[in-house]
Amino acid sequence: MISLFMLLLSVFSIHAEENLQERYFRNLRYNHVSPHVDIKGIHEIDAQEAARSAHYVFKYTADNQLAEIINHNYHRIKRHPLATIGAYRTVFSYDTNSETRMFFDINGNRMTNDRGVYKEVYTYDKKGFKYALDFYDENDQPMNSNWNISTYRWSKNKKLVIEKRYDLGNTLMDISPYFEFGITGILYRKDGSPKCNYNLNEQLKITANNVGVASYSDVYDQNGNHVEFSYQDEKGKLTNNQWKYAKAVQQFNDKGELVHIQRYDKDGKLLGDVNFPAPSAIKIAPSVSKKDSLEIKEKALGYLIALQELKPELMSSVFHPDLAKRTFRNDWKTKKDSIHETTYKEMVSFAESWNKSGTKFPPKPSNQAIILDVYHRIATVKLVSDNWVEYLHLVKTNEQWNIINLLWQYKNINRYPKGR
Repeated sequence: MISLFMLLLSVFSIHAEENLQERYFRNLRYNHVSPHVDIKGIHEIDAQEAARSAHYVFKYTADNQLAEIINHNYHRIKRHPLATIGAYRTVFSYDTNSETRMFFDINGNRMTNDRGVYKEVYTYDKKGFKYALDFYDENDQPMNSNWNISTYRWSKNKKLVIEKRYDLGNTLMDISPYFEFGITGILYRKDGSPKCNYNLNEQLKITANNVGVASYSDVYDQNGNHVEFSYQDEKGKLTNNQWKYAKAVQQFNDKGELVHIQRYDKDGKLLGDVNFPAPSAIKIAPSVSKKDSLEIKEKALGYLIALQELKPELMSSVFHPDLAKRTFRNDWKTKKDSIHETTYKEMVSFAESWNKSGTKFPPKPSNQAIILDVYHRIATVKLVSDNWVEYLHLVKTNEQWNIINLLWQYKNINRYPKGR
């Protein structure tokens, strides 16, 4: 049964939708620090550009409160779990001192976000300071996130926001399952971006974790891109993290897409220099080469030749080991069709003996391979012989074309029940 709260929320959303103002952003500001950091859209675009590219839709009420975020980021750029939403639609509602976030799929059904929770409730004090976050399941019961955190608690200490995290058993939890930071102190810039995140002991003194990291720092450019992050020891000097690097410098294109990253150790030695293809820079495959066309036809016909001439080595070379070969059969009693599968190993075995008598094919078989389409490293071929009509999918791996999918039926349709 739908709760009264959910019903009122739905009614509110329907009526409020008409008055919401929309803004479009290519990306979200990167955040690997805390859910205390506000969600922020970066690289704003107009509606026309949004219609032809991946983006997020931020919807605001008349008094500029964030009401919804619609996730159209279909490029699936790899992000930190704290900097993603996961759900198609995130709905924000507000009470006197609280903000509630709920998550919905594209069909309007409730779902979990990237932290594995159904509902997030933030609580604010009278001065507007965000001091608590609690997670709830679909029945509004407290729950642990996928990091085994049920609640966050924040307080102020001089320039730092102190963060503590607890599970349902009130056990103090690390910042994440893979990074040992217990109590932390967040230092913000004036623009709300996180500048440094410190590991603190119970006396709120900066202390190193088990690999010697006491803090990590972030740098953002004027467009909100996360251009640099680094790890420091208790004295503020660069130190290697558990992944054996101390600093990373990132470059972004004009759309805010990561295209280059360099990693350095604590002594400034370059450890890695990697370029990334921009998700929006779509390169269309050129026309198929003559060499590829010849090989595709050769592999398609090679399958039939292997059967006809008893050549198991040829059969093994034309098929991919993950071959899926299928046809349909009909039960004359039940009049029901079923799918029959043949494996790669069975096909190689058939090539050894299936036509041993030499009577399975005409003396001069009429094998015809028609290439229907080729796109880069995948191809579709129609194969017609005296016996069968077959549709083949080929894939090019390790510079070699192979048949990976094959669907066939008998050429003579009289072999099937009439009317089918």
